[in-house]
Amino acid sequence: MDYEEEEEEVDGEEEVEQRPISREARLREEKRKLEALLRRWQTERVPMRVHDVVIKGNSKTKDSLIESEVDALRNATTLQEVFRIASIVNARLREMELFDAVEVTLDAGPPELPGTTNVIVEVVETQSPVTGSVGMYTKPGARTWSIEGALRFKNLFRYGDHWDGALAYGLDQTSELSAGVTLPRLKGFYSPVNARVSLLSQDWLKYSSYKEQVLGLTLGLFSSRNHDLSYNLAWRTLTDPSQMASRSIRRQLGETPLGDPPKDMLLSTTQIGGLSPDSRSLRFIRQEFDLRYALPLGVCNAALNLGISTGVVFPWGCGSLSTPSPVIERFFLGGNVSPVCSLGGPTALLGFKSRGLGLWEPRRRMSAKSDVESSETAGEDAVGGDLAVTSFADLSFDLPLKVLRDAGIHGHAFACAGNLTKLTENEYKRFSFKNLMDSCRTTIGFGVIVPTKLFRMEANFCHILRKDEHDQGKSGVQFCFSAPQ
Repeated sequence: MDYEEEEEEVDGEEEVEQRPISREARLREEKRKLEALLRRWQTERVPMRVHDVVIKGNSKTKDSLIESEVDALRNATTLQEVFRIASIVNARLREMELFDAVEVTLDAGPPELPGTTNVIVEVVETQSPVTGSVGMYTKPGARTWSIEGALRFKNLFRYGDHWDGALAYGLDQTSELSAGVTLPRLKGFYSPVNARVSLLSQDWLKYSSYKEQVLGLTLGLFSSRNHDLSYNLAWRTLTDPSQMASRSIRRQLGETPLGDPPKDMLLSTTQIGGLSPDSRSLRFIRQEFDLRYALPLGVCNAALNLGISTGVVFPWGCGSLSTPSPVIERFFLGGNVSPVCSLGGPTALLGFKSRGLGLWEPRRRMSAKSDVESSETAGEDAVGGDLAVTSFADLSFDLPLKVLRDAGIHGHAFACAGNLTKLTENEYKRFSFKNLMDSCRTTIGFGVIVPTKLFRMEANFCHILRKDEHDQGKSGVQFCFSAPQ
């Protein structure tokens, strides 16, 4: 568009013959006209509509994919709306991870159609459609390190499709193999469509006397800025190679299908298991809440971080009040997990080993001459809880040495508490919040936090103020690893 024509309407200037002016004066006049035009755009509704959309640079991507994002521009009626929607379109195209650069330009429409503009969308497509990664990671909720690799393919069928495969192998015989596909927002779809198939094998023999194998299918149903809704269909198998599992674990050995939508990924997560016609499906409701609050103190770059996490799981269906909850879905506390960085329900409690506190049941010891259960026991199984609560207060601050501050290394002091209990099999009748709080485990301590590009490490000294006799935890130095913030 020619802003000089717009300025003529604003100021109503008459064309007057003038003497040649200097270059500086001409620049000042041009600036004045441009400022007047910008003021009009900011204060007045300038009528404008989109005449045409031109797409350039998409040799590997279909026009329909980009058009589905820019369709909203055709409904704009003012220049301000065109600018606003164009910026949204630019951001959405970049989020597809298909283009190295995206540029949305507004050009003047045909002379015979005043008040129109042509939108030119020019993209630079990613040169390499294949990416991969390999790394070694720690899983604080599990038992040890794992080696993970992933391979990703972009835009194989020109619809913005993303295909990926991932393989993870843990040194504790935990392994995961998965493959998935994601399609962006196409015409007729409000949100991206994704599907994923996975096979997970995990060893919990040391803590709860069972091995878990899960074959699952996940379908993304709805996705927005703050919420995700998905349907997960999984077939889980629990086995006890040691034949020493406690009674609660033995009752749930075998194969069970599981169907569970949905997940609200903001600060609340809801799972509903058993939405499938198979009568053997695990039917349960699992709800988790996480609340975090950070308060800058303004001294020594200090900040006070507060948090609380709660979770409850309960069976549903006929006779659910007297049946046990699925052991896989119960809550377990402890492990090398930083409470500040952990979102996803109550899991973290410093000072305790993985699955190191809560409810326990004695394992059985098999007699050498008979398969009957012996009265002698061989350790205990962690059986988890149906209700769990954790909380923490963490004061972070800069260290006095400048070289440490420049590296982002800082100190912190913390206090955390947590507990879990059983509600199923009619235990809810004996539940009281007073007993839950009175038996709460507590830990205090201090440490140093070392952030890196690959991970965030905490070296903490933990002092346990309260624990039960069966809990597996002790005061001393503990290292925590988490994803970088």
